[in-house]
Amino acid sequence: MPRVAALLDVQQISEIVAVESPDTFVRPIYAGNALATVQSKDAIKVITVRTTGFDAVAESGGSGTVEKLDAPADSGLSSFVGREVSKSERPELTSAKIIVSGGRGMANGENFKTVLEPLAGVIPPATWIVDHTTTAVTPTAERVARWDARGRTFVHAPVFMGPANAADGTGLMLVSGARDRHDTLLPALQAMTGKVIYLGEAPERAAAFKLFGNLTLIGMLGVLGDVNRLAHAVGIDTEDAFSLFQHFNPGQFLPARAARITAGKFDQPSFEVAMARKDVRLMVEQARRGGVGLYVMPGVMAMFDAAIARGDGALDAAAAARAPA
Repeated sequence: MPRVAALLDVQQISEIVAVESPDTFVRPIYAGNALATVQSKDAIKVITVRTTGFDAVAESGGSGTVEKLDAPADSGLSSFVGREVSKSERPELTSAKIIVSGGRGMANGENFKTVLEPLAGVIPPATWIVDHTTTAVTPTAERVARWDARGRTFVHAPVFMGPANAADGTGLMLVSGARDRHDTLLPALQAMTGKVIYLGEAPERAAAFKLFGNLTLIGMLGVLGDVNRLAHAVGIDTEDAFSLFQHFNPGQFLPARAARITAGKFDQPSFEVAMARKDVRLMVEQARRGGVGLYVMPGVMAMFDAAIARGDGALDAAAAARAPA
């Protein structure tokens, strides 16, 4: 239909669910979360219809006609050259009778296990099991190995997607495990999300990277909680305190800080460990003066204390985030 509309030089109107007038129609937008009324001034209307939006046609009566058209002769513009079919010992996703996919509805990997394990003996070998839940790393590796031993295809593909992302097919999905499994699943996964990242052959890597991401997001929430509590301690309300972030975006520094930790170059500090430790002390002490305790900063203080104890006080503050030797 888009080609027809292009050849006629008109605008296609897709998936209408109501007809208001000969030139005005209603169609869903934002993955069906809203309805738009659109008007077309084109002389010829090219329209697709969402049939579920209309009442079923009567079994008899009506004035519609059916015309038989002869197929056109071969234009000679294309020809069949051949086909190649790749063979794999694994079940083909396109031929699988069942695809079990667990995510938000399962809540966590243990629920996924609780539902599937009793069915292990009856799930057909051609079934693909795709787990979108957030799981711990070691149990994920064990789960994949267990299902592989049963001759079933299990793939862990956790997501960074909220309900709105699921409706719009946006967000980020992580996949790890055998490369051919990823390649076979990729078209189906791409239709579900905005971006799919393959993290390698080890089946548990996606679980680890999902935890990395969630740790960062939840850690940000913890920091905001401490900001809010410190603001309360000094008599500043939440909206006023958080207005700072309309002008100051701490998130923009995260990639640079991560790069410095990765590089391990801390001898030219922009903010020393000892100085950062002093600032954290000021935050904790001021909150206490206001009768409020902080939750995240005491842990950060302990991290800085450990860095100072090993002689890193004069290094860049990022040195405190090094993994233990």
